[in-house]
Amino acid sequence: MQPFLIFHVRNSTTVVRMWTVLLNLAAKSLITPTNMKKEGKILIIDDEEDILLTLRIFLKQHYTFVKAELNPHYIPRLLRQFDFDVVLLDMNFRQGDTSGADGITWLTKIRELSPETQVIMITAYGDVNTAVKALKVGASDFVLKPWKNEKLLETVNTAYDKKRNPQGEQAAPQASGLSPDIDQQYSQIVGESAPLKQTLATVAKVGKTDANILILGANGTGKELIARELHRQSERVDKVFVSVDLGAVPASLFESELFGHKKGAFTDAYEDRIGRFEAANSGTLFLDEIGNLSLPLQAKLLSVLQTRQIRKIGEHKMTKVDIRLVCATNMPLYDMVKEGTFRQDLLYRINTVELNLPSLAERIEDIPLLAKHFLKIYCKKYQKSAMKFAKETLIKLANYHWPGNIRELRHAVERAIILADGNILQPDDFLFQETVQENKGEGIKVDSYNLEEVERQAINKALNKHKGNVSKAADELGITRQSLYRRMEKHGL
Repeated sequence: MQPFLIFHVRNSTTVVRMWTVLLNLAAKSLITPTNMKKEGKILIIDDEEDILLTLRIFLKQHYTFVKAELNPHYIPRLLRQFDFDVVLLDMNFRQGDTSGADGITWLTKIRELSPETQVIMITAYGDVNTAVKALKVGASDFVLKPWKNEKLLETVNTAYDKKRNPQGEQAAPQASGLSPDIDQQYSQIVGESAPLKQTLATVAKVGKTDANILILGANGTGKELIARELHRQSERVDKVFVSVDLGAVPASLFESELFGHKKGAFTDAYEDRIGRFEAANSGTLFLDEIGNLSLPLQAKLLSVLQTRQIRKIGEHKMTKVDIRLVCATNMPLYDMVKEGTFRQDLLYRINTVELNLPSLAERIEDIPLLAKHFLKIYCKKYQKSAMKFAKETLIKLANYHWPGNIRELRHAVERAIILADGNILQPDDFLFQETVQENKGEGIKVDSYNLEEVERQAINKALNKHKGNVSKAADELGITRQSLYRRMEKHGL
């Protein structure tokens, strides 16, 4: 019988949040067969109930035994009782404490009691320097709050492999704050298409400079992947890369998160905290979803970018920061400037060089390469024997319009591998329709596999639907306006 975790619930908000997480993750766990799980033992130690619950339910989908505990003082007893492969350990256990001292203390204790157990520290963006200190003490790696599940799982899997195969253990992470197992996901850019080659050629030209880069592209086109490639090709490659999802930072916490605060600056500011600008000092700062910022927050960001100085909340002196800035968004910033919802001076500041990422629909020849790349990854992840695509399947994938771009393709391949009965993935293993659906229910019928004709029909339909409005048609097709103009010219439209 599986163990249950009982929590003392502090308030109704926590109840709602916990049940939302529980229902969502429990639903996902139903599709993960037990025989696909790793035979490993994972221990999670954190003083936040919803984090414990989220981590436990998610990791239970991938490992046979996951234990969650609120109180770190139970660590010695638990280590004697179970041979844990990996421990996920919070950096702070006292309310308001951001020093990381408790985490370092318990990390040292775990290393003494169970030297082979791999320890992953759980920390916030502002505590990157403390996390780097933990790496020096003996932590395997660290994950940053808020995390993305794919990155978290890769980190845990890497630590698990180190525990089970110590001879194959890789070198310890560099104290740069760039987590190698997380960065590994972004280290391979797959494709041979002309649009991708053009993008990478531009990356190679600007990579070694400190020019501010603005990456534009639809969701799922690989904006963070390109941002990390820019960092790898820069003179700052051995320094920190800090990624910030501005869409996930509440307006009330914007200054504290990005610029930091001093102890006592406001309620609950119990300790000094560095912001993400300071954490990225001498390295690269990636500001994702910059189009989501309100005008007042845009003004604050612009001031820092102009002076390259920050002032922590509660502090009078200015602190210089030396960063390479890379921004990204899927929003139409130029249209937003015309509408008055995005500052023109900020746009000029962040786009010294602008990169427009092609959609997957513009990289048709890359679809088979990407599909095979993801096939290899997920066959290994789910411990499936070598699988292949039927020829008809690759044709079907190449003819689909992929509104979700590379991310949608990746998820489609993963789902097909999980549910497939045989070792050859057939067209029926991919459930999307072979028509480009419109709101009225009309579609583009695919009578042949002539990709040029399919593309011409799709562009025609989009332009007709939006009465010739190129911006709206481009958004419908998941490509940039510049790309749509090029394709209209090619097809004589």
